[in-house]
Formats: sequence, C-alpha cells, structure tokens
Amino acid sequence: MTDRIEAAAAELRPLLQEFILWARENAPGSDSNLVGSVALWHRLTASDDVGRWKRADLRTVLLDRMPQVVEDPEAAAEGMVPAVRAYLTYLSETGRLAKGSAPLQDLLTELDRIEDDVVDAMEDLVTEDGDDYDEDEDDSEGLGDFEPFADDLAALPTIRLRPDSELAVAARRTVLIGKARDLAVWVGTERRVGEENLLTDDEITEALAVLGFPAPSGGADGGPLADAVPALWNVWNLAIDLDFLQPEGEDTVSVDADTAEWPFEDDDDVLDAWLTGLHSVDYGDPELDDEEATIALSGLTRALLVRVLLARGSKPLAELRTELAEAAAEYDDLGAEAWAAASQLYGDPLNPVLDWLSGYGMVEVEHEQVRLTPLGMEGVVHLVDDEDIELDARPAIDAMTALDLLSFSAELPEEEADAEFAAWMELREPGQAAKELLRAAAEDDADALVRVQAASLVGSLGEVAVPAWWDALDEPSLRPYAATHLAQLGIDDAPPPTQADTHWLILDMLTISAGLGRPEFVSSLDDIGPAQTLVTLLDVIWKVPHPHLEELLEAIGKAHPDRQVGKAAKRALFKVRSDHN
Repeated sequence: MTDRIEAAAAELRPLLQEFILWARENAPGSDSNLVGSVALWHRLTASDDVGRWKRADLRTVLLDRMPQVVEDPEAAAEGMVPAVRAYLTYLSETGRLAKGSAPLQDLLTELDRIEDDVVDAMEDLVTEDGDDYDEDEDDSEGLGDFEPFADDLAALPTIRLRPDSELAVAARRTVLIGKARDLAVWVGTERRVGEENLLTDDEITEALAVLGFPAPSGGADGGPLADAVPALWNVWNLAIDLDFLQPEGEDTVSVDADTAEWPFEDDDDVLDAWLTGLHSVDYGDPELDDEEATIALSGLTRALLVRVLLARGSKPLAELRTELAEAAAEYDDLGAEAWAAASQLYGDPLNPVLDWLSGYGMVEVEHEQVRLTPLGMEGVVHLVDDEDIELDARPAIDAMTALDLLSFSAELPEEEADAEFAAWMELREPGQAAKELLRAAAEDDADALVRVQAASLVGSLGEVAVPAWWDALDEPSLRPYAATHLAQLGIDDAPPPTQADTHWLILDMLTISAGLGRPEFVSSLDDIGPAQTLVTLLDVIWKVPHPHLEELLEAIGKAHPDRQVGKAAKRALFKVRSDHN
C-alpha cells in the first residue's frame, strides 16, 4: 500500500502544484493541504484517472475515507468542502475534468448536499481527540501549568490594563532587554561559535564584563567555565528570542542591524519586542547541578506569576514561598529534594525567579510583598491567553478607546455593557463621544457588529449626537444609520433614508445573525417575511455594495428551506459575481 501511495502522490504532485498557483488568484482561501489529501485518496479508492470525478466519489472520499486519515479534523471541518469545491472548479476550468466525469454543477450540488455531513464527521473527530487530550493533560500537569487554576482565573474580577503608551515607557526601562542588546552588540558581526561551547573562556569573561556579571573561577567541580555561567546563557537566549542575535551560516552569529537602536522610538515596536521575549520568564526557573532536580522545579516562575495574579496582583513573599514549596513536592517526586538543593544554592529558591521577573519589568518586591507591575499584569494576561484560558481583562476606563469600548461591549451582558458605557462617558463630553464612536465604527466596514453597537450607543445620546450623525452621512457604511437616526430625531434638511439604506441595514442584521449559527440565521430570514417577500428582496438587494453580500447570498441559498428562495439567492449571487467580473 505504501508503494501505491507514493506512486499516486508523485502522479498528483504536478497537478496540485498548478492548482496552488491557480488558487492564489481564483480561490485564495483554499487549503492546498486538504486538497492534496482528498485528491490522493480519490486516486487510491475511487478512480484510476485523477481527473475523473463522479458524484458518488465525493461521498466515498469525503465521508468514508477522510475521517479515517485526516490529520487535522478541526481544519478539515472548516475548510475541506470549500477546498474541494475550488479544486473541482479548477479541474473544470482548465480542461482537466476528464471524460466520464459528472458535470461540474452536478458535482458542486452533491458537495453542497453532503457538506453538513462532512462537517459533522470532522467535528466528531475533534470531540474525540479533545476527550483524549483532556485525559492526557490530567496526567501531565506540571508545576507551571495554568490549567488547574482555570476556574479561579475565570472568576477573577475584571482586570484593567494600562494603555500602550504607559506600558511602552516601562518596557523601555527593562533591564534584561538592555543587557540582551549590550550582549548582541558585543557579539558584533559574524562571530564564530564552537560546537560544544558557544564562546571560549576569554570570550565568556569579556561577555560577563559587558553584562556586569561577576566572573566565576571555573565550572562546577573544576569543569569548563561555560558550565558555571547560566546567567550569561539566559541573556544570550533572550537576545536570540528578541532577534537581537541571528545565525549567519554554520557556527556563526551576528547582531541584527536594528539592535543598537533599542529602546526603539515607536511604542508599538517597543511592545512587540517586549512581548516577543515574554516567554523568557522560564529562564527564571532555578538551575541546579542535577538535571532531574532542575526539571523538578521547571515552571516555578509561571507558578509564582499565576498565584500573584489570583491574589489580584499582590501577595506576601512568605506565603508564596510556602505554597510553591508544597506545590513542587506535589507535582514531582523529587520536588522537595530539589527545593532543598535550590535553597542551599540560592539562599531562597525564589531568588532567581524574582531576579528575572524584576529584570524583565514584571514584578516589584517591597516590604516582603511581591506585586505585579502594570507591565507584568499585561504579560501574565498574555501568558494566560496563550493557554486559551478565559480571563476578563480590559483596558482601564481612562485608557479605553471608542473601538475598545465597542468591541468589549458587544460581548458583554446588557447591564454590564451599559455600566461600561456609562463609566466611559463620564470622562467625555457627549458630542465628542458620539464622534469618537462613529469614527471607530467606520474603521472597518466589514465589522457589522461594531457598527450596530456604535449606532445603538450614539442613538442613546439623543440630539447632542446630531453633529456626529451629520458627519457620518459621508461614510458609506454608516450613512444608513445616520439617515435613519436623523429622520427619527426630526432634523430639518436631513436626507431621508433610501431603499438602499434599508437594504444595508438588513444585510448588517443578517451578517450578525449568520455569525450566531444556522438556527439564528434562518430565524432572522423568517423575521424579514415569507418566502415571496424574500424572493422580491433578493431580486434587488444584490446591487448593494455590502462587504458580506456574496457570503450572505451563498448562505441564504444553503440555509433557507424554500427552494424558490434558494434559487433567488443563487441568481442574485450570479449577478453579483458577473457584475464584479
């Protein structure tokens, strides 16, 4: 079987390479990896001719075979059917759909018919894999894992994050990034590194002097000097993480051209660099002579961070020491022994942890109290988010932009969203607030939810928002809302809403409901009216230049149970695409 697979793959390779090039212009969302797997198993199980496709082949390959061989069922659930649709279209348009194949339209119709079954089959695999993964996760929890604290993290009150401008000021003062810069500048261009030791003993001595680190007399038990300077290698690794140091061929490294410019002038560049090096928190874990003991305390820095976060950003050092000693003993059989060894080496196992976190600007220790800095709070929130754990973190009210407010409010319960809006409004003059909200809504005409949210909030301000509504008439995506609200307020000389305005509002509503799921989408279509009303609407709404028009027409054609509506949606979609062409 292996030989057959290799032969079929070799046969398909030129065809798939041409498809990839074709798809870049004609179907840019297609996943070529999914297409390759489908084409391969079609060749192996359904047809000796890679270009001959029959309707029954689709069910054979997509429902009988692919669930058994697919490597990423989550990606397949989302992208397999669109990928196959693009591939079949490519075969037809390039004359590669062989004699004996079903007509392209018949193949696409069959693909539409089995799409839900394909998605369900792949989602079943995702669920099964998730169950297995959860079991494995329970067996592999470590000292630095956040998952055991997921419920407690979700229960924390709202965490307020400071604005980027303030965080950038703090990031520029980060001692460890400054040392990483100094080390990289010292490395210079095309410095040779050895296979076993990164640097010679003389180079190590120079590098330590550059960093202001003391030079030990030798390694452990008289070993190499390189074994006695873990602090140097931690900064070296940080410089690599930050892209301050980059490889230049075999056994050669060079400083990046922009490294000497740190701290950078642009706030976004500064924060991007700081976040790039965030995972260096792991370098704060104690390093012991015994490798197994070192592993037993792996994750200690993260374990400290999550406990300080759960204490709402500040916790006594003595309590942390006690809790973490117990946790180390609980998570690893060597944990207690490793803790004792770290106590002997460092005086306190938390000393290297706190030294690194302080050097990276994340914690401050004062009066035996460990406190997360604003930069540290930002960093821990990112680390928790990386683990896909729920956490309610938002910009501070005084730092919240109009777009922040709209984005967060759209996901909050109504009472909580109202409270957030009220607090935000206390810091602004109402007329100015209205302009900020509508400007934010105009930034992305594809974001219907933000647009609707903005219109609702500005509408609640009454006549004070009239100047902002007048300005919004010049924004195509906001004009329908502006015209409608000005008319409701009875403003003289305001342009009345047009039929196109009404249609835009309908399309925004459908865009939002489509994002909620198929039942909600069908319900929103029912709200518009009976089938004949929808058919009449579809005959004219295709002219509206809405960013989601095509995908909505395609969704209506698939979701609505009335065949007349489905046909009308497909006619409208054809008109849109013909008009674009």
